[in-house]
Formats: sequence, C-alpha cells, structure tokens
Amino acid sequence: MNLSDYYAITPLVFLVCWAIFLLLVDLWIPAGRKGITALLSAAGLLIALVLVLRSGEQVLTAFEGSVVVDGFSVFLSVLFLVSALAGIALAHDYLQRLGLERGEYYPLLLISTSGMMLMTYAYDLIEVFLALELLSIPLYILAGFSRLNLESEEASLKYFLLGAFSSGFVLYGVGLVFAATGYTDFPGIAKAAQNGSLNPTLFLIGAGLVLTGFGFKSALVPFHMWSPDVYQGAPSPVTAFMSVGAKAAGFAALLRVFVVVFPGMSVNLTPLLWALAALTMFVGNIVALVQSNIKRLLAYSSIAHSGYLLMAFVPYGNASVRSDAIAGMLFYLAAYCLTTFGAWAVVIALEKAEGKGLELEDYAGLGHRYPFLAATMTIFLLSFTGVPLTLGFWGKFYLFSTAVEGGFWQLALIGLLTSLISAYYYLRVVVIMYMRPGTPQVQRNFWPLLTSGVGALAVVILGIAPGVLLNLAVSALLKGL
Repeated sequence: MNLSDYYAITPLVFLVCWAIFLLLVDLWIPAGRKGITALLSAAGLLIALVLVLRSGEQVLTAFEGSVVVDGFSVFLSVLFLVSALAGIALAHDYLQRLGLERGEYYPLLLISTSGMMLMTYAYDLIEVFLALELLSIPLYILAGFSRLNLESEEASLKYFLLGAFSSGFVLYGVGLVFAATGYTDFPGIAKAAQNGSLNPTLFLIGAGLVLTGFGFKSALVPFHMWSPDVYQGAPSPVTAFMSVGAKAAGFAALLRVFVVVFPGMSVNLTPLLWALAALTMFVGNIVALVQSNIKRLLAYSSIAHSGYLLMAFVPYGNASVRSDAIAGMLFYLAAYCLTTFGAWAVVIALEKAEGKGLELEDYAGLGHRYPFLAATMTIFLLSFTGVPLTLGFWGKFYLFSTAVEGGFWQLALIGLLTSLISAYYYLRVVVIMYMRPGTPQVQRNFWPLLTSGVGALAVVILGIAPGVLLNLAVSALLKGL
C-alpha cells in the first residue's frame, strides 16, 4: 500500500474527507442557515466530479488489484455525483419548507454517494460488501429523517431490517464463493472457475445468494416489497436519490460480479435471470395500475424499470452481444436518472406538509394553472413509457434489441407488452393534469423548477440525438469493465 493506491481513488477519498469536514463545520452554522452546508456539499461534489473526469482516460489498479478505476467506474461515478447534486437541489427548499432542515442531511448524502462510487471501483467481494454497507447505512437514516412523521419512521425501520437481511445474503454468498474457490478477489475467482478447481455446487449457491442480496437493492421481484412503503414514507428528495443511486449501484455491482466473476455460470443462471426480469416487469407495471398515490405509483414504476434493466443480464453469457447489452444498460441508467429526478422535482413542487398534495387527483388542473410544470411532467411520463423521440424510447430500444440479438425475443416481447401496460397509468396522470378541473397549489421554489426544466430539456435533446449518450456508454466499456 503506497501513495499511488490513494491517488487512484482520489475522488472517493476527497468525498469522504469532505463529508467529515462538513459534519464539523456544520456545528458552527446556525439553524435556519443550513443552506450554507448545502452549498458546501454541492461544491465538494463538483470538485469530486472534476477529479473523476480527470482520471477518465486511464485504467488504474490499486490496493493489490482489489480496486480498479476504469471507464465503467468513471461513467457510473459521474452518474452518482450528478444524482447527488440533483438530490441536494431538490432537498434544500423541501427541508426548509417542511421544517426538516438539519445539517447532517448533506454529509449523509455524500457518504452514501461515496459508497456508490466504491461499489464501481471494487474488484473484490469483500470490498463489494463494504461498499454496499457504506451506501446503505446513510440511506437508512435519511429515510427516517422526518422523525416526527410515523410513515418516515416506519420506512426507515423497514428499510433497515430488510436491508440488514439482504446484506446477510450477500455476506453468506461471499463466504460460499470463498469456500468454493479459495479467493474473494475477482481475478482469483475467475481463474479458479476457468481451471475447474472449485466446488461447483457451493459456487452456484453462492452466486445465487449474491444475486438475491443485490436483487433487494435493485428492487427486483420478489425482493421488492420494501420499495413502495419506503418510497412513500421517506422524504421525497431522499426517495428520488434512492431510486436512482441505490438502483444504479446495485446494477453496477451485478455487472462487475457476474460479467467478470461468473461468466461460466451463465448456462445455470440465465433461466433464473430471465424469470426475474419477466416477473419484475409484470408485477411492477400491473400493481402500478391501481395506485392513487404518486409516490407509490413511481415506486412500482421504479420496480418495473429494474426489470427492463435486468434484461441486459440475460444474454451476458453470449460474448457477441455482451458489450452491446452492457452499453445499453449504461445508456438506460443515464436516461432513467434524468427522467426520474425531473419527475420527482414536479412531485416535490406540489407536495405539502403531512403528506398532502401526493394523490393523483391533486394534479387536476395543473396543465391550466401551471403549464410549465405540467409540460415537463408530461415529457418525463412519456419518456418512462418509451414514446419515440424521448430518451426513454431509445433506452428501451437498445435493451430490447440486445435481448433479441441474444436469442431472447420472448423476453423482449414481454418488455414491449409491459411497456404498453405502463402507458395506461402514466398517461392517466397526463389526462388528470389536462382534462380534469382543479386548483393545485404549487411551491414556487427555484431549484425544483430548475431541475424539472433542465431534466425535460435533456430528455428531449438527447432523445433527438441519442448517439451522444450512447457513444459515451460505449467509450466507457472500451476503457474497461
């Protein structure tokens, strides 16, 4: 271990140190002026973003190969840092308005983001587990940040208990993989698998347990039951950050582990992944049909999108389409990030204290009274649906195409059918906004309005020219996975 090891993870080290620094500085920032802490947090994230982009042209290994910084980790680290910036923008006015403004919110957000970044750097199963805990524990706290709200407390407790349970699955799976191969680092496990010097039964069970643990983080069915309650009970900015960051981190870990460590198990795992993807798409979209609360609707929508993302894993044993599938997944994650934060910005603009303003009927008349917000929300809902010339359309197109090329046209057909189902509940919100009379009350705060506007602009522009984002995803893979 030397200074070059720490140089490789400079953005991560800086972000952790900055979070600790903010915890100390916040002690001298008076109540009612926590916007200073938010501003300092955003500054730290921007510096970390510059440090990440600086290392984008090289592949670095550190700590005896247990950490790898490559194009894949850079792409996702940028996604995490941008998500954290959007999370801060959505949180500042919201926390102030609902009387939740406390300085520890922002350092917790930064620490969780550092855990997400470590997840993409990790090249050892022990580090993957540590990264999982580093990103999860702050989210358990943030989910219960509204301490006087029983729903928020319930969300935090459910998330913590089920999260601890899923972490146990991951740790037990890591133990079985180590027992089967004698290694926890990715290259060592892959070498043992290629040489055949392992216990195949223990190895397969271990892989299944690791998949179960990360299935929880990614809200895959049947490991999704925590998601709607936690999304509804947690403060909305936390939910927005969680729905993007935790999901992306879970899929990043799955990519690293299954593509690098378990490619030889694709014959055994492909039927399981196929079933999980199909079940997740069906359950998420069908249950969303009957939701009347916008947060629960977006929660089940998020579950369905996890199923679409999992489609990229199904053909991962086929080397001819593996790169296209992974690039499609990275593209979809970026599209989902932009669309999700924009949609949650609109939700936050309408939300009031004590959970008011979160029913679908509260959106009646939005198109007439606040046409800008209604227009941006329509763009996001169309992108979620996958309507052509939106970013979401191209994300689904690339994922479905790789599924067909890999020989899984039935799964692509299921994805298409479930997308048609999703059109009903997404367009129902549009109908309520424009075709039902009402007097919605909107909080005219700058940051949510800016977030929704920028998000809508990005979804439209990148929907017209998707090659820009796709080239970045392909370039990230060319620099390593």
